[in-house]
Amino acid sequence: FLHDPGKYTKIGAKLPKGALLVGPPGTGKTLLAKAVAGEAKVPFFSLTGSDFIEMYVGVGASRVRDLFKEATKNAPCIVFIDEIDAIGRSRDSKYGGGNEEREQTLNQLLSEMDGFDSSKGVLILGATNRPEILDKALLRPGRFDRRIIVDKPDLKGRVDILKVHAKGVKMDETVDLDAIALATSGAVGSDLANMINEAAINAVKEKREFVNQQDLFNAVEVVLVGKEKKDRIMSEKERKIVSYHEVGHALISALQKNSEPVQKITIVPRTMGALGYVMHVPEEEKYLNTEAELRDLLVSLVGGRAAEEIVFDTVTTGAANDIERATSIARNMVIRYGMSKKFGLVSLATVESQYLEGRMSLTCSDETAAQIDAEVVAIIKESYEKALEMLRENRDVMDKLADFLIEKETITGKEFMKIFREVKGLPEPEEEKKEESKTDENKTEVLESESEEPKPATEEVVNEEPVSEASVSDEPTSETSASGESANEIPVGEESINEDNRPVGRFSNRTLD
Repeated sequence: FLHDPGKYTKIGAKLPKGALLVGPPGTGKTLLAKAVAGEAKVPFFSLTGSDFIEMYVGVGASRVRDLFKEATKNAPCIVFIDEIDAIGRSRDSKYGGGNEEREQTLNQLLSEMDGFDSSKGVLILGATNRPEILDKALLRPGRFDRRIIVDKPDLKGRVDILKVHAKGVKMDETVDLDAIALATSGAVGSDLANMINEAAINAVKEKREFVNQQDLFNAVEVVLVGKEKKDRIMSEKERKIVSYHEVGHALISALQKNSEPVQKITIVPRTMGALGYVMHVPEEEKYLNTEAELRDLLVSLVGGRAAEEIVFDTVTTGAANDIERATSIARNMVIRYGMSKKFGLVSLATVESQYLEGRMSLTCSDETAAQIDAEVVAIIKESYEKALEMLRENRDVMDKLADFLIEKETITGKEFMKIFREVKGLPEPEEEKKEESKTDENKTEVLESESEEPKPATEEVVNEEPVSEASVSDEPTSETSASGESANEIPVGEESINEDNRPVGRFSNRTLD
């Protein structure tokens, strides 16, 4: 409607003066605003909220007047104010109001948005990840008429984003962007772009001209948990503790029907502080979690600590992150999700910042808050007792897996499940049997081709110079740990769990700090 506003006014419609783009950091709000201007082929004025604020009173208001004056001259056009919460913060003291310069700037912005005629083709776009602190006067109809949610991409969105960033990158036939998208639930566009770039850098370091699937999975790990830190030397005792800790997490996941499949287990330290971690990849994209799934996740989170107690008759500080996440999930079950028998269907808290994972505020008395704490402790204690029971019953499997992990340092999900089935006496799935038979056939073909003797030269070519046979050997490709194998931490993750227990990254983040 920027180029032909007449067809809207003809029917009696009033054009919206502005739209507010709301979403978490890194989701592409600024890029979306630029894309709108590019598609509309109109001038684009881009500023940030902090550009208006100076130490001298009146400067911000003057800049707002100049901005709208210039925009009117260049109509139709789009004015984009990024991080608008810098000047649009509520004047209520609850959100830090009271700054005279900021209030004057906000008042001038409100006045200008009321005064200009939208039929002239000037559209105001604002972007923020803190909509709850914006002044109510700024959000009323007639100013920012529409609120557009720019949330984290879903599975299809992540695939499309990966394809965009992969256009200029040379990739081989092993690359499966769908599998990478499935493994990165909770990642935003900037994360995905960084992963593609890290994969390309890794391929160059290994002197290859094409990126493969293993490069991409390694890049996912680099972005979410950091690079391998092999110079951090752990003692044999600590390596054993870390191994049993991580196997405890993975084994609990394998024994429960509501847990995500294990993709990888490693005890190689990472630069972000993890001494080891278990990576899970979901079988499908999920938006909801059942109570049974959350309770199974709690058991899995405390599985590492339980393994330490069973094997070493003591516990370490390595379960700090697990305990923190388990406490967060259990508390959400009680105060937000109505999954507590004691409190039932009652909401006892509100989230202050939806997009920045802000802290929650309890909406109950001090006496009830103490009862909430007791209920959270009871839920975690129940989960821990269940983890101890499961691991004691499967001690032979845990020992076998831990020994293998200590030897290899990193094992794939397929290797993990193969050992698990061997010790438990379970049959191999038909699909894996077929894959193994194909692998054996390929190895046999390679051995046969290598054993063939070169044919002797015939008498007709005796006088020719002998041609040395070039021995060509493909560069070895790194072993793929991806097994193509669920919203929980992503999160981190998480897997990192945010306040909504949605994953931020598919790593279980069950790391030993």
